[in-house]
Amino acid sequence: MGSHRGVFMLAAIVLACALTALNVLADEPKPTPENTIHVQLAAPVPPQRFPKPAKFFVSEVIDRSGNPQPMLVLRNKGGVFLDRQPVQIVRESIEQSLKTADLLAADAASADLVLQIYVFHFGLAQGSGLDYFGKVEFSVMVKNLKTEESQQIQAAGTCIANAAVLKKNIQKNVQANIEGALEDAVRNLVRGTQLREAVASLLKNSASAPATAPSGGVAFERGDRQSELVFTPGFQTR
Repeated sequence: MGSHRGVFMLAAIVLACALTALNVLADEPKPTPENTIHVQLAAPVPPQRFPKPAKFFVSEVIDRSGNPQPMLVLRNKGGVFLDRQPVQIVRESIEQSLKTADLLAADAASADLVLQIYVFHFGLAQGSGLDYFGKVEFSVMVKNLKTEESQQIQAAGTCIANAAVLKKNIQKNVQANIEGALEDAVRNLVRGTQLREAVASLLKNSASAPATAPSGGVAFERGDRQSELVFTPGFQTR
């Protein structure tokens, strides 16, 4: 009799757990056209000028957030979803910004430096009440493939918009928050001192660009390192 009672109790526990799981799944928001937002930079962020000209190639963008649902940025109010993965949004934003200054290489072989990006946070930070805090955080491994030297730098951005009650206003503010944080993080990367110092350090042993000759050609220093210069075109020798 006691064994039957134990079996019944175990069955009741299993049933209760199953019903709880079903309720959780039923409450889980699903992406729809109405609750999905498109996050992008309003305009590419113009990069800084570097002491030495450099071309960059974005090799990999890796999600290190540990978030099992990276496209779900808000769970309540029916949910708010991104229309594509955060790693794709980060890649697009950085590549577009580098391209505006002709700093984006077509491939790793033609690049001076290769960027490998690790995304640690993309979405909303913890807030209180109806306030939504946009936060984007990633680190970048900057590598010179010729010397095998590399340096790691950090970039982060935050943005706070006004509180909202209506569903449409909430989505609008969530999008504005994330886009503002994304722009801030990209600016911290492409215009920040960390990247400037990394470029200077990793390219310190690179050959300098050839000097321009008065005639419009290129001046080459002779191997004996004397003051003689050879000019092209025209092959004028001094």
